[in-house]
Amino acid sequence: MSRSMWQGVIPAITTPFAEDGQVDHAFLARHALWQVEAGCIGIVPFGSLGEGSTLSFEEKIAIVRTLVEALGDRAPVIPGIAALSTDEAVRLARACEAEGARGLMVLPPYAYSTDWREMGAHVRAVIAATSLPVLLYNNPIAYKTDFSAEQIVALADEFPQVEAVKESSGDLRRFASIQALSGDRLVLMTGIDDAIVEGIAMGATGWIAGQVNAYPAESVALFERARAGGYAAVKELYDWFLPVLRLDTVPKFVQLIKLTQQAVGWGSERVRAPRLTLEGAERDEALRIIEHAIKTHPGL
Repeated sequence: MSRSMWQGVIPAITTPFAEDGQVDHAFLARHALWQVEAGCIGIVPFGSLGEGSTLSFEEKIAIVRTLVEALGDRAPVIPGIAALSTDEAVRLARACEAEGARGLMVLPPYAYSTDWREMGAHVRAVIAATSLPVLLYNNPIAYKTDFSAEQIVALADEFPQVEAVKESSGDLRRFASIQALSGDRLVLMTGIDDAIVEGIAMGATGWIAGQVNAYPAESVALFERARAGGYAAVKELYDWFLPVLRLDTVPKFVQLIKLTQQAVGWGSERVRAPRLTLEGAERDEALRIIEHAIKTHPGL
């Protein structure tokens, strides 16, 4: 697998639910194709934004099957691999490979955060379970596990299939630390929507994006312009986009991004409990931001 698989915009795609609460596979397929047609280079299902913690093992495999069938050779499906136990994460990684996934985004286990000995053992077991290229995901804000630059590079040295890191600690200095230890060995990616231009300035060449679910063409344009010309080249578009991108970096980001999708006509705000759809003043304020973005769209 080429390192180019990680260099571009890759949606952390939301999981659509029908009125009966089941996964809406028909919409999922259409949504993924829309993302790729807009210039996205892959799809990451059932990560944090995809509500992976509320999906059953069987639902996750069915989602991978739907996406692989829909996308074919047009773009890789790169499932997020997280579970309560290492055994389940290993089984999930193997099952996703069998269904045609072409890469894995490997996360710490749900709910349990501890020291490097245990977290390192978990991640090693998942990586060793398949031959697929791996994107390591570091998000201590969400998962309460923080992989240091030294630990990330050690895993990459041990496993050649570790090709990229999604660094979402919020500390942009981490990019420089990883590069100082690994050179260009790892593709650097960010998963923070409202720091994408800053991340590119620090060496990120890939973006696992959130609001791309509602704005794929705009996300690709933002990324490509920032990569080509830096902040000056993208300031107008970034200024317009930032209020919406900031909805990706708060606890109810799933509800907010799905609400954005609904507002632009590409999805439903339905979520799976324990999440609940927004209501009252909270929902009104989110819609004010979203509707302002719709009305003031700068064009591409």
